[in-house]
Amino acid sequence: MATADYFIEIAHRNIQKAGQEVCGDVFLSRKLYDEGRTISVLSDGLGSGIKANILATLTASMALNFTVEHQPPERTSQAIRDALPIDQDRKISYATFSIVDIEYDNETSIVEYGNPPFIVFRGAAPYKGIIRKDFNADIKKCNFCAQREDRIVLFSDGVSQSGIGRIEMPFGWDSENIENYISGILEKNPGISAEELAQKIIGRAYMNDSMHAQDDISCIVIYFRKPRKLLICSGPPYKKEKDRLFADTIECFDGNKIICGGTTAQIIGRELGLEIETDLFSGDNQLPPVSYMKGIDLVTEGILTIGKVAECLESGEMLPEKNPAGKIIRYILANDHIRFLVGTKINEAHQDPNLPVELEIRRNVIKKIAQILKEKYLKEVEIQFI
Repeated sequence: MATADYFIEIAHRNIQKAGQEVCGDVFLSRKLYDEGRTISVLSDGLGSGIKANILATLTASMALNFTVEHQPPERTSQAIRDALPIDQDRKISYATFSIVDIEYDNETSIVEYGNPPFIVFRGAAPYKGIIRKDFNADIKKCNFCAQREDRIVLFSDGVSQSGIGRIEMPFGWDSENIENYISGILEKNPGISAEELAQKIIGRAYMNDSMHAQDDISCIVIYFRKPRKLLICSGPPYKKEKDRLFADTIECFDGNKIICGGTTAQIIGRELGLEIETDLFSGDNQLPPVSYMKGIDLVTEGILTIGKVAECLESGEMLPEKNPAGKIIRYILANDHIRFLVGTKINEAHQDPNLPVELEIRRNVIKKIAQILKEKYLKEVEIQFI
């Protein structure tokens, strides 16, 4: 949830256990815009594979829905435990969970059942001022007020038990070493995104397991930071008289800037007196190469590229960095507030000038991207037609 001073970036990365088709850890998150709340849940199903995934999905869904309804943690945990069977051999629940509930003023409550203890970093150092209270022998809860540059790191035992049995870590990757590893990253790169940090943590855990995951490996990073902004422009304005306003809006934008569409780029270049340089080696067999313009971070082809962006954002596929759509996706994931500036110039050669095909495709694709970014990636999104 963005305010004038904060954006809460949430990232989740996982690797399933070697030999399994699905991950037995499940992460769910929801922003309640009318309440200014952000709720995130991580659940680890017992074992691995499809059965573990089903049990973790049930647990995470119940934990999220009960928390949305402001149910107390003891009621939430009891309902989950009543719904799930108990492993008769090990006498433990079939799924664990961690719930993070962030209010509009960044007052944060965290409830844990069975997962490794979360870690909070204030800057590059672990924050030790958090007191966990026991509801019973299994459930712990804490409250604290998050500050800008705080990070909350949660993970499944696939992280904390990675490398177990090796000479240098006979009991796995213990909490002190995990803290030291993350602190080292934050000292070198204080502004690292939640996405990058989560990827580094699971990557290290995977290396601990000699690139053969012994369990499902999951990590969630929640980062309270100053909002980062991205402007994506596509399509020429409805009226030529709007071209200058269109270009000035782009020039004055405070953040990253991307132009999708050759005609759009030509208009902006003409109005601002800027040259366009094409990188002929940046394309692939599916998409034309990217171009660059002074003051603009990236210039790409239009509808084919944004269509590929929508497809990959929906599926979660990460394209190579040199791919034009892959470049756009990386900018999107690195930013918090995504603004689309969409030109609505009609195609006079079309039989129905009020509904030109290309315009409708562009509108629909951008609306689809906006919906995906809000629901799946928890971004703040704005669309402006001009």
